[in-house]
Amino acid sequence: MPVCSAVLLELTAAERHRLKKMAYGHKTPHQARQRATIVLLAARGRSNARIAAETHLHVDTVRRWRGRFAAGRVPALADRKRSGRPPTFTTLQIAQVKALACQLPTETGVPLSRWSCPELAAELTARGITDSISASTVRRWLAQDALKPWQYRSWIFITDPDFRAKAQRVLDLYARTWQGEPLGTDEYVISADEKTSIQARCRCHPTLPPGRARAMRVNHTYGRGGALAYLAACGVHAAQVSGRCEPTTGIDPFMSLVTQVMSQEPYASAKRVFWVVDNGSSHRGRKAADRLSAAFPNAILVHTPVHASWLNQIEIFFSVVQRKVVSPSDFTDLAQVGDRLRAFEDRYNATAQPFQWRFTTSDLDDLLARLDRHTLADRHQESSAALAA
Repeated sequence: MPVCSAVLLELTAAERHRLKKMAYGHKTPHQARQRATIVLLAARGRSNARIAAETHLHVDTVRRWRGRFAAGRVPALADRKRSGRPPTFTTLQIAQVKALACQLPTETGVPLSRWSCPELAAELTARGITDSISASTVRRWLAQDALKPWQYRSWIFITDPDFRAKAQRVLDLYARTWQGEPLGTDEYVISADEKTSIQARCRCHPTLPPGRARAMRVNHTYGRGGALAYLAACGVHAAQVSGRCEPTTGIDPFMSLVTQVMSQEPYASAKRVFWVVDNGSSHRGRKAADRLSAAFPNAILVHTPVHASWLNQIEIFFSVVQRKVVSPSDFTDLAQVGDRLRAFEDRYNATAQPFQWRFTTSDLDDLLARLDRHTLADRHQESSAALAA
């Protein structure tokens, strides 16, 4: 019988590029690499027997993948769908698992604060939903809908009746606007606050630097060397920070910070300087605003809404301080803490850039609308529960 000649293959530039990536890619599966190599060699006009010898594959394997590519091109190199083993669990059981994961354990009578995959697997078996199931199977099903019932995030209701108006004032200042008018070149915005209780923890054994296959090691046992407060004010658009260390927070330490900043240029001769602060006891209410304007007539105190310190940009700087200076705390005494903070302040100011603040008034409106929808849904649920009772 005559032997069938090998199928002649001609590749486009795109196919050749894709096949080369498959054949030489470090993360390409071994079988896909072999199939791409077969096609590339066949496109060079080599016979099936020669390709089999070079790739150490059976000639029937070379013939099969050469023919499949000729019929279906690159997509044909993938494995065909197989029937496989019939599913062990039904779609209804999978839906019941996800529904249980979306309920609080206490609502179902289980004395747990949060579900874990092993606990969910045990509960499913106890309820008779499944005969037996592994925690890894439950985790795989939950991952399909990005469900992680073992995690939680905290949140807080908006209690300030003037939340939007106060938040908009702050956001407008970040955009260099006040009461609908753009700020002048001699008007500035400052974000200020206190970082309390920075402790001087003297480790009982020296901290070890990182080494080969070893992270930095900090001894767990320490001696307490006291704590101090770090007060800082940051020019929102100039990104320059001025800070000071005090034994504690209060009106006098905060006014000392204000005096330190306002006695320097360009703030001393500025037309207006807006101080954005939260509602801490050191600068709360109308009395604090009057006290600031009495000491410095060109200074205007602007409060963020209650429970909205996240609108104060100085909190971003404090998070940088926490990551790069304070943690892990290993200081011999409070003097070393103060020296480190002042040195970092100089280092930060040398290369600082304004924060890229992206939360605008439009985002604020979207946030409030979303919270209103949640509030209405909660009230409807409470009223339904009351009627049912």
